[in-house]
Amino acid sequence: MQAEHGDVARHDTLPKLLLNNAERWPGEVAMREKEFGIWNEFTWADYRDRVKEIALGLIALGVRRGEVVSYIGKNRPEMVWSEVAIHAVGCMSLGVYHDAMPQEVAYLVDYAEVRVVLAEDEEQVDKLLEVAENSKSIEKIVYFDPRGMRKYSDPRLVGWDELKAMAAALEAREPSRFADEVALGKAEDVAILCTTSGTTSNPKLAMLQAGPFLGHCAAYLEVDPKLPTDNYVSVLPLPWIMEQIYAVAQPLISRITVNFVEEPETMMADLREIGPTFVLLAPRVWEQIAADVRARMMDATRFKQKMFELGMKLGLQALDQKRRSWLAELILFRPLRDRLGFTFLKSAATGGAALGPETFRFFQAMGVPLRQIYGQTELAGAYTIHRPDDVDFDTVGLPFGNTELRIDQPDRNGVGEIVARTSGMFLGFYRNEEATKADVREGWMYTGDAGYIKKENGHLVVIDRVKDLATTSTGTRFSPQFIENKLKFSPFIAEAVILGHDRPYLAAIVCIRYSIVSKWAEQRSIAFTNYTSLSSRPEVYRLLREEVEKVNATLPEPQRVRKFVLLYKELDADDGELTRTRKVRRNVIADKYADIIDAIYGDTPMVHVDTVIRFQDGTTSRIQTDLVVEKLLETGAAGPAAAQAGPAERAA
Repeated sequence: MQAEHGDVARHDTLPKLLLNNAERWPGEVAMREKEFGIWNEFTWADYRDRVKEIALGLIALGVRRGEVVSYIGKNRPEMVWSEVAIHAVGCMSLGVYHDAMPQEVAYLVDYAEVRVVLAEDEEQVDKLLEVAENSKSIEKIVYFDPRGMRKYSDPRLVGWDELKAMAAALEAREPSRFADEVALGKAEDVAILCTTSGTTSNPKLAMLQAGPFLGHCAAYLEVDPKLPTDNYVSVLPLPWIMEQIYAVAQPLISRITVNFVEEPETMMADLREIGPTFVLLAPRVWEQIAADVRARMMDATRFKQKMFELGMKLGLQALDQKRRSWLAELILFRPLRDRLGFTFLKSAATGGAALGPETFRFFQAMGVPLRQIYGQTELAGAYTIHRPDDVDFDTVGLPFGNTELRIDQPDRNGVGEIVARTSGMFLGFYRNEEATKADVREGWMYTGDAGYIKKENGHLVVIDRVKDLATTSTGTRFSPQFIENKLKFSPFIAEAVILGHDRPYLAAIVCIRYSIVSKWAEQRSIAFTNYTSLSSRPEVYRLLREEVEKVNATLPEPQRVRKFVLLYKELDADDGELTRTRKVRRNVIADKYADIIDAIYGDTPMVHVDTVIRFQDGTTSRIQTDLVVEKLLETGAAGPAAAQAGPAERAA
């Protein structure tokens, strides 16, 4: 079946692969989209025809080769068609996260001097019109969903029907124009401007070339094969590098069918209907699923709770012995996989951030073939993965065949900066030569991540960002992310930020998982009105104290959390506290919650908060509350003995 894969050496751009697929397998289903409860199918011929219409429409709008064209919207076929159409006319695509705030959109389109943006619907059009008021570059906004658009009269707006009419007129004059444009594309063309996560500043735009990017995706398929009979459900943001691989490039190579859910909220129900053979979910989604399973058990009968506990116990014991428990399979895992839509999974992945070993073990015990991947946008996404028979919960697996990696300046434990290169490596940052020089030296990408190679199996272990590795004022070295992941395995904890760098001990800011804690509170008749009031309840503090103490019991004494507060709100990407891929922006947390952090380390039992929070719809709310600083352990200095802990101990 490998011979069925597209030849990326011959068809060295995404549009060339599309034309090849449409010619050889015109009636084969390439995509499905659920709309109004019905799964609509699009064949490779449909895919090609839609791309042709958008591509010719862009030319008719005056788009020229070498320009940057942007798209914004939820994961929809139209957004994938738009991206491939942008490449077909020799332009660079710049995907913008659908939930980006107007100022984030403005930064990207102005920086890249985007003249034309392809937008999903009215919501995105509103955002773009707001941005266009002060933008020097936006000239045209193409929208696909006409619902709600009749009230608009802005001359910059172009509807999908209007664009198709322009495309048809151009095709009538130049019948071979689309094929000619696709043929002009070359492997070395920069096809994708992919935004980096931007944990400390505005995102940079990594320039990915068509041929090398496809070659990297083909190398990925060598270690995680996919076939035309396989199904993938696309739920992660399309502009993210990994969704570029799974929803755009790999389907063009392997002809896996991509399925688009109706709404993010219907994801789990849609997963059950499709029964995918492959899924990629962010760590926070895996954590949420695990938490939801436990939450449902809270509502279950005592008998079901006992069956769950027994099944998990047997399943984890069997996992440790590298086997499967038939009894656990019978009483728990088979029905649970079916309930979650994971029955037909042949491969499942997580990446973008570390997944806690406890969550990893939970799904492995269940029989979900979950594997960790690791990579960076600049290196065309993931370049390490667990092999099916070689999964190590503490590692991110082995490199692909087209990848080289090494550890730079390792310490006595072998821990240093991860340095790597792949055949799909980026050309540099768009209009930012200084940043390129800072990160790329002699052809190697300095990732900024700390890690080491595990001697036992050669796997790569990623500990944390080099700059995020922290040391207390007493000399205890620790990884905040590692402890945060342990905390987030609790179904009651949605987010946690570990503090302690240059401080005498470790502490935490914790956000409750509202959906579960609220249910827990309702079962106990605990009164609350909203997130803020619930998180301040003494009963909730007692509950979370137990959860933190469980994690503390697994940590070396100097690395234990000695105090914590329950934040009055969830961390939010719209507030700049998280990146769009949900990584914590520690510098923002340190600045924004400086008074709370000072209270924790100032031995103050309580800190008063009087602030205003802004919701996504633009409304605001004043928050006045008192946060209790919960003390778990004596705050005597943790000695430097912990600094002697080896990397395996810290990462295990």
